[in-house]
Amino acid sequence: MCYDICFHTNILLTTEAFPALIIDATLDNESLVHVEGHRLPSFYTIYTNDNTPRLTTMEWGVDPLYISDPKERLSRRAGMLNARSERILDDHKSYWYRIKDNRCLIPVTGIYEHRQINGWKNKVPYLIYVQDAPVFYIPGLYQLRDEVDTTTGEIVRSGTYTVITRPANTLMGNIHNSGDNKHRMPLFITPDIAQQWIDPSLSATGVREILNYEMPSEQLAYKTVYTIRGGKTRPDNKEKDATWEWPNLPPLGNDNPLNSVSQQSLF
Repeated sequence: MCYDICFHTNILLTTEAFPALIIDATLDNESLVHVEGHRLPSFYTIYTNDNTPRLTTMEWGVDPLYISDPKERLSRRAGMLNARSERILDDHKSYWYRIKDNRCLIPVTGIYEHRQINGWKNKVPYLIYVQDAPVFYIPGLYQLRDEVDTTTGEIVRSGTYTVITRPANTLMGNIHNSGDNKHRMPLFITPDIAQQWIDPSLSATGVREILNYEMPSEQLAYKTVYTIRGGKTRPDNKEKDATWEWPNLPPLGNDNPLNSVSQQSLF
């Protein structure tokens, strides 16, 4: 699934795809090399309000408002980081069906995923991105909520979001090849499709076509990186999205046990 994303560029680049974009006045132009979903962080999102695309921040992990107990709602959000594309339109009992019209985009420069290799102790992290795209967009769903500011007593509106995933294409299937949710990937889309996704006039048929879209493997690029979790500093002091060469790394799709030097433990 998609729990680790990267935004390592200027957020103002989003105006190239969305010239009419209104940017939240309180937004910080911050480069975020690694954003980990399980921390429920605030992150950039684009949604449409009054027929105008708007850039703001929302917290990752949809807040299940049907749960009344705030503590239970918070604990359940860890399971609301991703929404399976197959459930959004056809599973009428799912929360995703309930908020299916709340469509948003998550701007990224890449996503991180881990590959299991037979005979290796630890998984190898990869950064995957769209070729020749300084910024691209992953579709999501959002949920707005109203909360009372305990200091001022004012009602404050904020949002939470989820990232949509789908069955993996060949490339992503070879990278995301283990775990309970193996062989899945974020719903990578083209800039044209991104604009359609947040168009309020998009028909149900149009939504289904986008949810069924599979970006060809050849349109994606990838590279191995150093450990992205655990707070470890890279030996070369470079950013987390910089290339890291792993010795004796088998080619994708050829995850056979190593007969030479075993992998170093980085975690």
